[in-house]
Amino acid sequence: MTNSSEYGALILRLALGVMYLAHGLLKVFVFTLPGTAAFFAGQGFPAWTAYVVVAAEILAGIALIVGFQVRLVAIAGLPILLGALLVHLPNGWVFSAPNGGWEYPAFLIVASVVQALVGAGAYAVQWPLAKLQPARA
Repeated sequence: MTNSSEYGALILRLALGVMYLAHGLLKVFVFTLPGTAAFFAGQGFPAWTAYVVVAAEILAGIALIVGFQVRLVAIAGLPILLGALLVHLPNGWVFSAPNGGWEYPAFLIVASVVQALVGAGAYAVQWPLAKLQPARA
């Protein structure tokens, strides 16, 4: 039987997955890939990293939503979130400030670490690779 902590992990996983997927698709369909690359270059990152980030966000979002390798995906997404934190850090605390503040990326970093600690939760894809994850106590 699934307990409430399993459902809590599921809700967190779905929220993070939707966030990653939405941000990746936003970069494709709203900002466009060339526009996103130009923004990355303007922030001091190599323009090509925009394509890597977009692919990683979309794949991470899908993986989290279905519950595939959740601990690994949550940790692997941290460099993207740290990059977002660095971009928004000079803008101040409130994300509604011009160019967005840093509290949202900081919260997502914390949420990702928590997800990595608690695991996939209920209704996660069972895959042979899942056996590589540490057993729950």
